[in-house]
Amino acid sequence: MAKRRVVITGLGAITSLGSNTRAFWQAVCEGRSGVSPITRFDTTGFDVRIASWLPDFDPSPVVPPREARRVDRYAQFALVAADEAVRDAGLDLEREDRDRMGAIVGTGIGGLEEIEEQKATLIARGPQRVSPFLIPKMMANCAGGLIAIRFGLRGPNSTVVTACASSSHAIGEAYRTIQQDEADVILSGGSEAALTPIGLASFCALKGLSTRNDDPAGASRPFDKDRDGFLLSEGAGVVIIEELSHALARGAEIYCELIGYGSSADAYHITAPDPEGNGAVLAMEDALHDGGVAPEEVDYINAHGTSTVLGDVAETRAIKRTFGHHATDGLLVSSTKSATGHLLGASGGVELIACAKAIQDGVLPATLNLEDPDDECDLDYVPLTPREAKVNVILSNSFGFGGHNACLLVRRFELGRGSRE
Repeated sequence: MAKRRVVITGLGAITSLGSNTRAFWQAVCEGRSGVSPITRFDTTGFDVRIASWLPDFDPSPVVPPREARRVDRYAQFALVAADEAVRDAGLDLEREDRDRMGAIVGTGIGGLEEIEEQKATLIARGPQRVSPFLIPKMMANCAGGLIAIRFGLRGPNSTVVTACASSSHAIGEAYRTIQQDEADVILSGGSEAALTPIGLASFCALKGLSTRNDDPAGASRPFDKDRDGFLLSEGAGVVIIEELSHALARGAEIYCELIGYGSSADAYHITAPDPEGNGAVLAMEDALHDGGVAPEEVDYINAHGTSTVLGDVAETRAIKRTFGHHATDGLLVSSTKSATGHLLGASGGVELIACAKAIQDGVLPATLNLEDPDDECDLDYVPLTPREAKVNVILSNSFGFGGHNACLLVRRFELGRGSRE
């Protein structure tokens, strides 16, 4: 039986580079960074005082103020991004069978801000003053639930929590759900809002963040010899995953076709990557096999590329093992996290949006700040400046704490191309 073909028809992005996909992509094409000093809370005493965050985020056009008080910041991001994706896809929900529409969303942490605030209330004012909205606001699954409620989506609905691989896993599961004829349209991606005092302090304690406080724009520098860690980020990326014939029947614009998904575990360490990238290799190979694509057919990889000392080397080794001679002979690789910082569980959604736009516009995101490459990082990482290039097949990598790996494979859409048996 032939697999049902799956396409991407709508994009919604909320990032430090802009409050919608157009602003996000324009900043990427201009090679701008979204990192800035943190002013949401007092960072006195913190080793890290910079992040990639949204100082002017206003959810009110989508989430009215009264409702926003009952919705954690991470879920607000998800709702706003989902609203943009639905509008971008041109979906007329009144004409859709919403029993065949769903939401599969990822997050690494969920409602951290509400937990932190209500713990302070408990200590200062006692248990009777804890908000009744704590549980619904802190739940990792509340973003997916709220998206379903907002748009009346009665089909498959689930939440994936696999740290920094969460939204890529969510999109992969949405892809498989549609392939298996369990739905026709799924809103999928991820959202994160972990930039709170306890969130920042925790990541500082892990010694995983860049301490380049005096140079915010230059702090995230994947594959560079002077990298010293990643930058916390917040935001959301939601895409409309749709069965091909359904999309064609309603005349939808198709950004690209989703053709492969690979998932694996490092089975190595709870926070450190496997130094040889064994799990990453498995996930990339699985995605290629699922898509029926040979390694040399891949034009570009949107790397996980977090700017950590261990992670960038491990990913480079994994790419070389997976792609052989092609890795150093024509394959282009870059990290959008050099501009956006690390969106944790939202990373894969935002980065897949960058991949879809790269196919559409023929522009590859740069790896910003890559001025002196690590000796072990010797691929073409599109350093410093975005590059014009027509690309047909793109792989997007997401690797998370816990050893979770998820890879998504997209291809320029061609109507006459058949799906594999």
